[in-house]
Amino acid sequence: MTKIPYVEKLRQRRAVREMEKLKKKGYAISPITVKGRELAKTFWGKAWCRNLEQYSDFKSRLPRGRNYLRSGYVLDLQIGAGEINGFVMGSGIYMGSDVYKVTLKIRPTTKARWRAICSDCAGEIGSLVELLQGRLAKGVMERLCLQKTGLFPSPKDIKLSCSCPDWAKMCKHVAAILYGVGSRLDEQPELLFRLHKVNEAELIAKAGKKLSLSSAQEVPTNILDSNEDLSAMFGLDIVGGINSNRKRSGKALSTKASPLTKIVKKESKGAAANRHASAKKDEQSKRQIKKV
Repeated sequence: MTKIPYVEKLRQRRAVREMEKLKKKGYAISPITVKGRELAKTFWGKAWCRNLEQYSDFKSRLPRGRNYLRSGYVLDLQIGAGEINGFVMGSGIYMGSDVYKVTLKIRPTTKARWRAICSDCAGEIGSLVELLQGRLAKGVMERLCLQKTGLFPSPKDIKLSCSCPDWAKMCKHVAAILYGVGSRLDEQPELLFRLHKVNEAELIAKAGKKLSLSSAQEVPTNILDSNEDLSAMFGLDIVGGINSNRKRSGKALSTKASPLTKIVKKESKGAAANRHASAKKDEQSKRQIKKV
């Protein structure tokens, strides 16, 4: 599509007026604005657009859709559960040219597929922020981007509809909306999960569950939860731990005093002798006082 600056300005003015008309009709307008040549700049947006370009049956129609999106003809794009709706302006310059309504039905991922995705990615995604920003390991990215078993739809998963008179299923207005989804995912990547009627937090929850199970198995080797562990660490003979462990094992307790017990007994005998000598001195002092 050859762009003439003056003509493009007229189209832009018309686009603004058409959006105002849609607002007056009660539509919550959310247009797509592309800055620069790239339609999408983030992982999720680029992955969506790359997936579209694998649709070999629609290759002849996709370039017109890209041009419409860059030209600002996508006046509105809404992504909901299993459905994408939008309005795309025709290429006419003056008011009165048609604005076409596009509706795309997307077959959501099945529960079995979603469970498989969560299972395959368990423990591989650190946080929800990393997931939405696309900061993922290569294996996780490839798993999520697969057409038949991932989150990106194949042509048979999409039902296309446009109010324009074009006989082709993939008209330029539909293609513009499909590429517009990639641009929208740059800003709101969570909408991909809304489209499939799944909760992206479950990917993190599944990862946490797997980690908690593995860490639970490692608890006995990492946590000091018995007196025997403390005895080994500090080189002490803790009586409580020995008694409890030997009671569980059924072994009789030893009556032999430990070195620590002998020291305690020796100190007790010395303290008793000192008390006896002190009492004897007190008694002698009292007798001397009586004589005086």
